[in-house]
Parts: sequence; structure tokens; C-alpha cells
Amino acid sequence: MDFTEIFLALFIAVVLITSLISNLLVLVCFIYSSDIRKQVPGIFIVNLSICNILITVISMPSTLLGIIKHRQVFHDCICQTVGFLETFLTSNTMLSMAALSIDKWIAVVFPLSYTSKMKYKDAVIMICYSWVHSLTFPLVSLFLSWVNYNKTYASCTLFLKEEAERRKYTVFTAVFHAATFMLSLVVLSFTYMKVLKVARFHCKRIDIITMQTLVLLVDIHPSVKQRCLQEQKRRRQRATKKISIFIGSFIICFAPYVITRLIELLPFVRVNYHWGIISKCLTYSKAAFDPFVYSLLRQQYKKVLVNIVNRMLKRDLYPSSGHNSSLDTENDYCLQRNS
Repeated sequence: MDFTEIFLALFIAVVLITSLISNLLVLVCFIYSSDIRKQVPGIFIVNLSICNILITVISMPSTLLGIIKHRQVFHDCICQTVGFLETFLTSNTMLSMAALSIDKWIAVVFPLSYTSKMKYKDAVIMICYSWVHSLTFPLVSLFLSWVNYNKTYASCTLFLKEEAERRKYTVFTAVFHAATFMLSLVVLSFTYMKVLKVARFHCKRIDIITMQTLVLLVDIHPSVKQRCLQEQKRRRQRATKKISIFIGSFIICFAPYVITRLIELLPFVRVNYHWGIISKCLTYSKAAFDPFVYSLLRQQYKKVLVNIVNRMLKRDLYPSSGHNSSLDTENDYCLQRNS
């Protein structure tokens, strides 16, 4: 193994550990908190976390072993199963992100009619569609024997062995990425741009009210006025930053791999081995990035995690105390009041 391969192997190992822990924490929060379970976005986040966990425990170790061994480490049947699941799970994660953006769009743009437009059963229907959509292309590729070990990416994935089928494989690959990556990107861009537009409108209204108040308060200290102006600037930047993270992380993590898979369809193009693995590693990094983007950094999830830690500490300090249970009940009540 050269230095690049060692670095990529370590990178996958770090991503694997981070992804597994963070996504499991999301599932723990969902199971522990009834408020999170009642919210419609919760079902999208759980579906996304489950897909990320499966990618972490199935696909990442396979690629890691492929980098270390420089060869296929599993039997053909197992390799095809891993490739099938990876294609399905990756597609499902993209569509889950698109579903989350649609939910956010309805919540922000149509806040008064959100409960009627986005019900729990509507979320279940969207998840079912993403599963059916994500299963279609892997099943076709598995039926046509287009799932094999690909040395360029050191993993079991879509790979054409018979040159006679190149035309069909090219059409299939182009349609597959258009129906998953491009569809999800278009939905993400449209919905979050609408959300950003509404956020900027509300920020502008708040800024106008703030400036009118500052004009009326003639005796206000200059430092207070300066802090108000700085808060206005931070408020405007906050919405743009969040939207940039949602869309930017999707593009950075998935676009290099998708573009590489499309470029390699050209008969005169040969993808560099190291670049192939790098683009693959970027897709894996999204599994570790998603829990922080969509859930763990939100105040609600932080409170749930803090409450879980507090309960664990109380059990250690008071393992057989009856007073402990009353404290837990009071803590749960306070958590519900705050959330």
C-alpha cells in the first residue's frame, strides 16, 4: 500500500466509526423521545439513519478490505449482494434528503396549512415511494449481471464486463443517475431556495422593525446599537449558511462520484485508481455528515441526549433509590415543557 491508499483506508475507518456512532445516536433519540416520534420529519430522519447505518456496516468494510487487499475479498454471490445493497441504500439516502427538503419547504412556505399538507401517512407514502424507486435500478442491474467487483473503486458496484452490452449499460447508467442524483438535486435546490427566500423576507421585516426602534431610542448607547446591527448581519447569514450546508454537502459528497461514473462511460476514458477511491470515500462521508446536519445539532436532539446521559448518571449514583425515579419523572416533564 502506498501513502494515498493508507490515508484513504484510515479515512474510511474514521468515517465508519463516526457514522455508526452518530446514526445510532439519532435512532436512540427517536426511540427515547415521544415528541420526536410524533413529528413528521422524524420518519424521514430515521429512514436516512437506517440507510446510513447499513451502508456503514456493509459497504464501507467491503471497500476498506478492497483497498488493503487490492482484490475482491468476497465470493461473487456476496459481492453482488453488497453491490446491490449499496446501490439501493445510496439511492434511498438521496431521496430521503429530497423528502426532508420537501417537508421543510411546506413547513416554512405554508406554515398555516402544514398539518393538513404533510401528515404522518403522507410521510410514510413518500418513504414507500423512495424504497420502490431505489429498488428498481439495483434489481435491473442485478438481473443483467452488471454488479461486480470494480477495481477502480475497490468495491462491489455497477461494473460492465461484456463490451457487447456497453450501449445498454450506458443508457442504464445515465437514466439511473438522472433519476436519483439529478432528481434529488433539483428537488433540494428548488425547495431550499424557496425556504431561503421566505427566511430572507422575514429577516428583512425584522431588520426594518429593529431600525425603526433604534431611531426612536435616541438615548441608546452606541455599543447596544452596534450589537443590534451585528445581530442583524448574523441573522441574514445564518439562513444562507444553513441552506448552503444542505445543498453544498449533497453536491460535494455525491457529485464527484456521479460525474466520474458518467465520464467513464466514454470508451477512451480511463479513471485513475486513486481518484476512483477518493470519489467513493466522499459518498461514504455523507453517512457521517447527515446526523449532524439534520438532527444531532438541533436543540431538541441535544436535550434528549442530555436527558439520557442524566438518567444514566442518576442510575449509577442511585441504583436502588426510589427517589431516583421521581427525579427522572420530573426531568422528563421539564424536557417536554421545554421542547
